[in-house]
Amino acid sequence: MIPAGLLTILDRFFLLFHTVFTLFNIFGWIWRKTRKIHLVTMGLTAMSWFILGIWYGWGYCFCTDWHWQVREALHNPIASYSYIHFLIHEISGRWLDPDLVDRATLGVFITALTLTLHLNLRDRRKSRDSASRISVK
Repeated sequence: MIPAGLLTILDRFFLLFHTVFTLFNIFGWIWRKTRKIHLVTMGLTAMSWFILGIWYGWGYCFCTDWHWQVREALHNPIASYSYIHFLIHEISGRWLDPDLVDRATLGVFITALTLTLHLNLRDRRKSRDSASRISVK
């Protein structure tokens, strides 16, 4: 049995870590210096949602699963199966339609993934082109 104090720390850790990870997935493509790691975090998210999701349900997130286990151990379970839905409720106090939140989450994910793929490919091409110009001189 894990002590309640440690569970509380884990709950806060997951809330902070998962929120920062989510925000990075949304905005990490913006800055050139973070684009490569953003591609990795988007890949990890896609693997969790779509590969692990084959066995655990589409959109499965191991981070959400672990956080929910901590909350259950604290006798403070989450009524939502979606972290984004939970976060919106936690911040605003509003209970939105879970299907709407899931569709919006998927739309934002696809948009961020498209942007990061495009920008990473563009950055790679620019880097390769400038390297070939330097070697020609």
